[in-house]
Amino acid sequence: MTDIATRTTRTPCAVEPPRGRRRPSGGGPRAGTVLAFVTPFFLPFVLFYLVPVGYALWQSFRVVRRSGGQYGTSYTTFGGFEQYVQVFQNTEFWASIGRIGLFGIVQVPVMLFVALVMALLLDTPLLRLKAFFRITAFMPYAVPGVIAAIMWSYLYSPQLSPVVDLLDGIGLEPDFLGPGAVLWSAANVSTWLWTGYNMLIMYSALQSIPQELYEAARIDGASNWTIAWRIKVPIIAPSIVLTTVFSIIGTLQLYAEPAVLRQISSNISSTFTPNMLAYAVASGNNYQQAAAISVVIAVITFVLSFGFMRLTAKRAGL
Repeated sequence: MTDIATRTTRTPCAVEPPRGRRRPSGGGPRAGTVLAFVTPFFLPFVLFYLVPVGYALWQSFRVVRRSGGQYGTSYTTFGGFEQYVQVFQNTEFWASIGRIGLFGIVQVPVMLFVALVMALLLDTPLLRLKAFFRITAFMPYAVPGVIAAIMWSYLYSPQLSPVVDLLDGIGLEPDFLGPGAVLWSAANVSTWLWTGYNMLIMYSALQSIPQELYEAARIDGASNWTIAWRIKVPIIAPSIVLTTVFSIIGTLQLYAEPAVLRQISSNISSTFTPNMLAYAVASGNNYQQAAAISVVIAVITFVLSFGFMRLTAKRAGL
């Protein structure tokens, strides 16, 4: 009886749970693999993007002071928004913004319209030799901007250009480097360079449209023109918005074309565009002022790009 009572009242032993594989910790092989893939992008991004941007922002809040009179020593100290006040009071800065604004208002819509028409023509089944025309249209983008500007400056030069000689022979006598035309000469170079690039983006978007939509539209009696402007263009609207944002950013970064044309035209000053102004100020050893100009340009670029995207998204009901 005692043994039976003892056995019945004895506390059962806890059953040891089955041993399984432990979940790898955060620093295990999986985390190491992710880190190996992320580092080649993240490290250059920090070193060559975030660090320079942070350094420029820091420099824009500093000013150079002088102590001891005219022959004293100079030192750099924190100046708050003093550099930005000087930027907004600089008439040359606002003149460059006005020029680049006029440039963008005219050049960007013309370039994107031409790119859209070229993409629609490449997408039509009536066009032959599509690969040839696609490569030909994209080829200018493969030319560096400086080389393209040098090539076009040769065509603009009154002393060297066969085009100018031909137009002079028929009585037109153009002055591509004159004060009223030099901005549009630079715009022509940018359009020649970037139209094929934007066309390829739009053409790639057109290739993703199902062919069944076109077949259904043709059954309903739609013409090629109606299919292009009523079906294709609305569907690739996000690609058009994307190329517009890229073009806005590129417009505010304009430098190479006017800088090269400046070598043969006295109508382009060293402050013709905001980027040229920043470079000219930095060349005068006023790095803090140049940094402030660069920050203002970056902010304007962000505001215009983001504002355009928000405006288009609002109109699309997104």
